[in-house]
Amino acid sequence: MTHSALASRYASALVDVATSPKAGVDPHHLLGELRTFEQVYQSSAELRNALTTPSVPPARKRAVVSRLGELLKVSRIARNFLFVLSDHRRMNMLAEVLEAFDLLSDERLGFTRAEISSARDLDPHQRDAVAQQLERLTGKKVRTRFSIDQDLIAGLLARVGSTVYDGSVKGQLRALGKRLEQE
Repeated sequence: MTHSALASRYASALVDVATSPKAGVDPHHLLGELRTFEQVYQSSAELRNALTTPSVPPARKRAVVSRLGELLKVSRIARNFLFVLSDHRRMNMLAEVLEAFDLLSDERLGFTRAEISSARDLDPHQRDAVAQQLERLTGKKVRTRFSIDQDLIAGLLARVGSTVYDGSVKGQLRALGKRLEQE
């Protein structure tokens, strides 16, 4: 997914703050706090209207963000970031900024993303084994997302960046078909 330059700027600034030694916050915990706020924001048309309408004074928007932050028990860093978005009339970009923050913070912390599709649901032991194997192959810590794709017949398919590791029966049948066509 591509992100606008503006969302990436806000996300990058938040990553700088969250990963600084003085922050004392785990970036993924911060992301969780902000996503909780975003869920509330997206679920309430009145809240979205109050935080995005130019006619609502900035002080009133800050009061709403502050009160909601208290109720949701968000950290000072999360609340201050929400103030920045509100003050700059960028609250409607919150979801996009959080997606960019998630990617940038993983990158900064040395993680890579892996999308793994399997023919059936994998148990926790199998998921751990797949993640460990991908870490050995990539030389990086891996954050995995698992999904089910019954078209694979059996096995799994892993995408890490632009690299695809195809251990599915469907992939093996396709490779066999290509070899037979060449002969």
